[in-house]
Amino acid sequence: MAADSKKRILTGVRPTGALHLGHYVGALHNWLELQDQYDCYFLIADYQALGDHFHEIDLIRDSVLQVTLDWLAVGLDPEKSAFVVQSYVPEHAELTMLLSFITPLGMLERNPTLKAEIGELPVERRTVGFFNYPMSQVADILLPRAHLVPVGDDQAPHIEMTREIARRFNRMFGEVFPEPETLIGRVPRLSGTDGQGKMSKSKGNVILLSDDEATVNKKVRGMFTDPNRVRADIPGRVEGNPVFEYHDAFNPDTAQVDDFKERYRKGTVGDVEVKVALAKALNDHLEPIRERRARYEQQMDLVEEAIMAGVRKGREIAEETMTMVRDAMRISTYTKSWN
Repeated sequence: MAADSKKRILTGVRPTGALHLGHYVGALHNWLELQDQYDCYFLIADYQALGDHFHEIDLIRDSVLQVTLDWLAVGLDPEKSAFVVQSYVPEHAELTMLLSFITPLGMLERNPTLKAEIGELPVERRTVGFFNYPMSQVADILLPRAHLVPVGDDQAPHIEMTREIARRFNRMFGEVFPEPETLIGRVPRLSGTDGQGKMSKSKGNVILLSDDEATVNKKVRGMFTDPNRVRADIPGRVEGNPVFEYHDAFNPDTAQVDDFKERYRKGTVGDVEVKVALAKALNDHLEPIRERRARYEQQMDLVEEAIMAGVRKGREIAEETMTMVRDAMRISTYTKSWN
């Protein structure tokens, strides 16, 4: 199937550091399949990262390269898909501004993700830019006129907001944007290694895709298990136990995992044995990723070319979309009306 006959996908990440196992199971694993089925635009949303990291510009700049390295290392192919850096395509900012003029303030104020995240920020970091980042996400999806957006269940309301804004624009100015569909796949969530819910680099409870074998071993040894199990002969809890979450996600030996679960519940296996097996499974999974990453780190010209090739493709469709938008809004024809 030719690329231009495929449905188009837009998805991406905010560059706030190297990627971790949570990113792999929640997104990258699915993207590897999607890149063979769809015309994919993978966005590095560095403008959005400024929303709550504006005091860490150097981190964001470095993270653009770190994210690209991780994408290449897991097997995303820049010849199949476009790696687009948001700030390299100024039309992202232009479309965000134009769409903000037709978007009711209440729509942003009701956004559940924004409400949760802004509540966690200190007052001095609750900027207009951060408040407006859902608007930026809408523009990111609509700029390449994406048909599908792969997300987890928790992000489905945001896609509905995008669809509503697309309908509003099309109703006011004429048909420009398709209404993107939500593509919900199996998106498992990994707890942090400390058992405190969501993975967070700031909490230090993540295993990075780039961690070496010794680092993985150390992090697994320190993983939270069942706090009530003070001895190996005490029956333990498997449900909600991060060690078994990671086994389910990364250990291909399901018979071994089932055996561990049965023995753990009975109190006939210790945490050490279970963790040693987990560390081996994780390192077996990560080793080819680490090897590919190391090769690309020695050939940064290939990394930069992957970025620039994607940016060129991103700018081409962005210019096409913005011509349609400006024409529809009649903001690109002043001089014609004067002559």
